[in-house]
Amino acid sequence: MTTPALAARDSVTMLRRNLVHMRRYPSLTVLVVGQPIVFLLLFVYVFGGTMGAGLPGGGGRQAYLAYITPAILMITVASVAAATAISVATDMTGGIIARLRTMAVSRAAVLAGHVLGAMLQSVMALAAVVAIALLLGLRSPAGLSEWLCAAGLLMLVAFALTWLTVALGLASPSVEAASNLPMPLVFLPFLGSGFVPVESMPAGLRWFAEHQPFTPIMDTLRSLLAGTPVDGGNAAAAVAWCVVIAAASYVWARRLFDRNRPRTAG
Repeated sequence: MTTPALAARDSVTMLRRNLVHMRRYPSLTVLVVGQPIVFLLLFVYVFGGTMGAGLPGGGGRQAYLAYITPAILMITVASVAAATAISVATDMTGGIIARLRTMAVSRAAVLAGHVLGAMLQSVMALAAVVAIALLLGLRSPAGLSEWLCAAGLLMLVAFALTWLTVALGLASPSVEAASNLPMPLVFLPFLGSGFVPVESMPAGLRWFAEHQPFTPIMDTLRSLLAGTPVDGGNAAAAVAWCVVIAAASYVWARRLFDRNRPRTAG
């Protein structure tokens, strides 16, 4: 069997291991799905009436639901990715990596298993959040092609953020640190165009919101779900940010994994 085939086989094995963990410890999955849903309910039912009236062109609660759905989807992806950092750090401190290093297991497969597991978890979490948004009254005029493009962009974001949090998990000195390092990713949508238009922000914050990675991604998702023409600059920036983050994080994660020895808990 060739080396790529062995790596693929080992990746499937590691994926199966991560899926077993998800099934045996469902509380983490419930947390990463529940947090975005709580945000969605909070902003729609508590702030939706007032915030919707302040949108360009006016609107109410349903208009605000459509506006913030891309931000909630981004928070969902970031939450799943943050949980991946915890899983990676747990492996590094729990002794399993030390055992795997003594076996004929592809090193790339160990990390790939975490990434593939997180991607599947992202699909499930995103489906749950979209279902709740639809139950709350989200009505999208987008066609099949727009929905497919939105799904593809979300998967690209999930891939990029997962590799970033894998690297953060490897770089963390403990599981506790790994649970905190990715937290800014969950809150970046609040500092972009996720919940209010960037034009309403003070000058300094507006500059940051306009130039941070999540803003072009959320703007592109918003246009796709609304069935309106997508700004080519935003779409290009969204894809470029994802590619850069994924490539840099992959290189960082591989170097950390090849260099670092597993740490002992405590």
